[in-house]
Amino acid sequence: MKVRASYVAIAVIVVLLMTTAYLFVSKGMEAKDRPLILIPKTIDPHVEFWRVLNQGVTAAAKEYNTEVKVMGTPSESNIDDQIKLVEEAIALKPKAIILAATDYNRLVPVAQRVIGSGITLVTVDSGLEGGVSTSLIATDNYAAGRKAVETMRRYIQGPATYAIVSFVKRSTTQLDRENGVRDSLKNDPSIQILDTLYSNGSEDKAYEQTKQLLAEHSDIRGIFGLNEVSTIGAARALKELDPEHNIKLVGFDSSMNEIAFLEAGTLQATVVQKPFNMGYLAVKTALQVYNGEKVKASIDTGSEVIMKENMYTRENQKLLFPFVEK
Repeated sequence: MKVRASYVAIAVIVVLLMTTAYLFVSKGMEAKDRPLILIPKTIDPHVEFWRVLNQGVTAAAKEYNTEVKVMGTPSESNIDDQIKLVEEAIALKPKAIILAATDYNRLVPVAQRVIGSGITLVTVDSGLEGGVSTSLIATDNYAAGRKAVETMRRYIQGPATYAIVSFVKRSTTQLDRENGVRDSLKNDPSIQILDTLYSNGSEDKAYEQTKQLLAEHSDIRGIFGLNEVSTIGAARALKELDPEHNIKLVGFDSSMNEIAFLEAGTLQATVVQKPFNMGYLAVKTALQVYNGEKVKASIDTGSEVIMKENMYTRENQKLLFPFVEK
């Protein structure tokens, strides 16, 4: 009887070990098969910045043999909808969430829920108040704003009135760029900077705002467009109302429309980011964090100023004409 009891005990132990091993292996396989989730500011196909960033994401996903699911809103102004998407992403229990926050403050509570759920959170392009994510992969937008001012000074000297046409008011990307511009000009008493206009990510709205701006302020000498759609909207207005290019425009980002305005002289320069690098490094960094590796809290992907004079150099051609899938 004692021998039989021993056999039974051994059998029970073996079954328990096998069950534990199965659960461990199946859980590991389940975790391995879970995707990363990318939530950009918008999935609007007309905004080339996000299309190029997604190319970088796709390249990294292929290289690191992982799946990336993209969830996005039709426009950058849909903050409430982006919050809902993050909540949906939490329920899917991905390896990590890569978030480009449309609002640096309002996305914080749901971002904290991501972390509280044990999910890796990495931000790309724009971050969150308090640096909630493990790492932010983005342009140094404050420095980029200062670059825009340095570039404008090539075209305008002496007293001047400037305008800023921007996008979503509470995005860290916008805030840092605007602060970079304003801080670079604030110590010059001969400079006046008008209140910033916000297009909410709409090219048509930026166009209408700029037309009204020019009608109300005949003394404007320069305009800063702080992202792709703001720059294009402002350039469309200047093409109509300032065909002699007396008002100078310095913008951000790159698209075929911006290139055309650059060649025509409506746009004097644009500060070009490196969205492919952002997307690639966001996936790489998210996987590193998921695997327990240490990463930098902030990764600057850099920016370059491109003008008509230097737009045809080999390196700048790569930035202006990234391969965008059709």
